Amino acid sequence: MEQLDLVRLSLPAAFREAQEIVEQREEILLETEQYARSIIEAAEQRAAQIKDELGIIQQAEMEARQIWQQVQQECEAAREQTLQEIEQMRRQAQQELSEVQRRTLMECESLEQGADEYADRVLSSIEQQLNEMMRIIRNGRNQLQRKHPPSHTAELSGSQVRSAIRPAENRSNPSQSRS
Repeated sequence: MEQLDLVRLSLPAAFREAQEIVEQREEILLETEQYARSIIEAAEQRAAQIKDELGIIQQAEMEARQIWQQVQQECEAAREQTLQEIEQMRRQAQQELSEVQRRTLMECESLEQGADEYADRVLSSIEQQLNEMMRIIRNGRNQLQRKHPPSHTAELSGSQVRSAIRPAENRSNPSQSRS
């Protein structure tokens, strides 16, 4: 009986302890549920954030692809335009070269014509001088023939011809006699 009394006396304390343990268990379960809910909420928020970030990343990737395509198109257009400009410049340079060649040929022909005209004037002048010299030579021979009868047909020596030519040169070209 003593033991029963002891059990009876200790039983309310054990019941209280059990009751406290049950209450603590319920509090722990409530805290655990709240903690689990907060973890789930945080996970859901993080998932939504990741989803938004993935959407942003996908949108950024799509925009990057569009920009890349646009840059490619612009580069191709610039390349085509540059090639057209180069071709136009090549044609223009070819036309300018043709024009320079044409003008050069015309200038060459003009120079050649001028040179021919100059050569003709020089030759004409030489011809006149030679005609004058021939006239002087004929006059000199005629004078010699008058001095000497025709029986003597001696030819003029080189020094006689030179002396006959010098006065004619001095008369026909006074600038040369000064040099």
